[in-house]
Amino acid sequence: MTPLALAVVASTGLALLFVGLMLMRLARNGAEDPRLPALQAERDRLAAELAQATERARADGEALGRLQAALDAAREAASAHAELRANADALRDALSAEKAAHATAARELAERKAELAALRDAQALQQAEMERMREALAQAQANLAHAHRAEAEMRAFIEEAQARLSASFAQMAGKVFEERGAQFEQNVRSATTQSKADIETLLKPFATQLDQFRQRVDQVYGEEAKERASLVGALGELRRLNEDMAAQAHALTRALKGNAKVRGDWGELMLESVLRGSGLEDGVHYERQKSMADDESGRSLRPDVVVRLPGDRCVVVDSKVNLVAWEQAMNAEDVDAHHEALHRHAIALRQHVRELAEKQYPKLFGEAALDVTVAFVPIEGALSAALGTDGSLQTYAFERRIVFASPNTLMALLRVVDGLWTREKIQKQAEEINKAGGLLLEALTGFLDEFDRVGTRLRAAEDTYAAAKRRLVDSKMAVIPRARRLVSLGVKPKAKLPELLAPDVDTEIEAVGQSLLAQVTEPPAGERPAT
Repeated sequence: MTPLALAVVASTGLALLFVGLMLMRLARNGAEDPRLPALQAERDRLAAELAQATERARADGEALGRLQAALDAAREAASAHAELRANADALRDALSAEKAAHATAARELAERKAELAALRDAQALQQAEMERMREALAQAQANLAHAHRAEAEMRAFIEEAQARLSASFAQMAGKVFEERGAQFEQNVRSATTQSKADIETLLKPFATQLDQFRQRVDQVYGEEAKERASLVGALGELRRLNEDMAAQAHALTRALKGNAKVRGDWGELMLESVLRGSGLEDGVHYERQKSMADDESGRSLRPDVVVRLPGDRCVVVDSKVNLVAWEQAMNAEDVDAHHEALHRHAIALRQHVRELAEKQYPKLFGEAALDVTVAFVPIEGALSAALGTDGSLQTYAFERRIVFASPNTLMALLRVVDGLWTREKIQKQAEEINKAGGLLLEALTGFLDEFDRVGTRLRAAEDTYAAAKRRLVDSKMAVIPRARRLVSLGVKPKAKLPELLAPDVDTEIEAVGQSLLAQVTEPPAGERPAT
């Protein structure tokens, strides 16, 4: 109950009490007093007004309680508004951080692409250097074979020359001894000197030829030694390059020549490498080896990777491709074998497309799956060779809802998927911000409505106060003037008269009324609503 209502009830009660005392006094006198009926009527009227004032005071108390509850709700709405504003600021900061992370990822992707291009250039240079070394090895081997043939021919020529020289020397020596034998004893010294000179003259051309042969042999051996040293260096460098390339190609060769399980594991490993490089998260944006049951055939299928898309969509990626024929084509020794192996490689890819189409992966996921299946080929050259050999292979795959993807094309596709997920995340955050803003506006609208109702009720309370004041003082049926008149007529109650009946009662009632109105219309300073 408000203080103003209490004042009205109290004043009415006092007036009723005063009238009752007057009636009791007249009743004790026992005489018929002409004022008695008027006093009884006044008592009844005051009792009715007291009941009405009590009811109005009770209603005003309930209204004040509702006003207080509305004020508390308005305060809670203001607190919720501040909290929502803080959440909006945090979301804006998170969006800025996400944009910065996206820009950083784009820069890193550009750097990785540049590094990949540099690695490809380095690989091309290495392959060109290897081809040059192979040519040098072939030339060195040809030179070595030529040197071996020259050495064999020289040895044969020397052996034949030595045999001819020995035969000629023996023949000439025998002839000289036969011609000079008769005169040996007589001209022993002169014959010996002359024979020595003749022999030296005869053998000198052969000695010269032998020296030339010896020099030629030494020259051939020297050149052969130099060529052998150069060949050894070239072979060492070539061996080192072959070992490096063999180490790099060992895993690929083992996978291509292994069984289907090994080839499948190697394809899944390459696919996982591409997935990690795309920025997608395992278990969030894609799932590996997810087991699915085909209700019609009763088969249990396990696609290699299921890539999830925004909007509850998905696409299946398969990596179980057979590259045995392609490996044979790369290692073929002649052109015919190479072309025949490439033909078998194209046939193998066509068979792979047919098997994927029969599995009907999109049908397992219903409307959520895209109507295509991605056939991942982990080697760029293998896919290009198959499409170049079989020109209709691409169309054959499209007709069966199969799309070929090399590492580069799959990376580009997955980067697009990652961009879609980023856009989906930003859109969800924008929707949450919009929803929070709507709730904030709704709360603010409710607060303003309650605030308007508070003002309306305050104005109604002021009007009630004014009406009660008029009833007490200014109206024809005012209580205070009648009580004064009773006092002026000589009515003296046993109890002390209230101060309201003093001569300055109007001024006091005005002051009390203004104080009560101020208490009702102005809440305490700590509870005033923020404007």
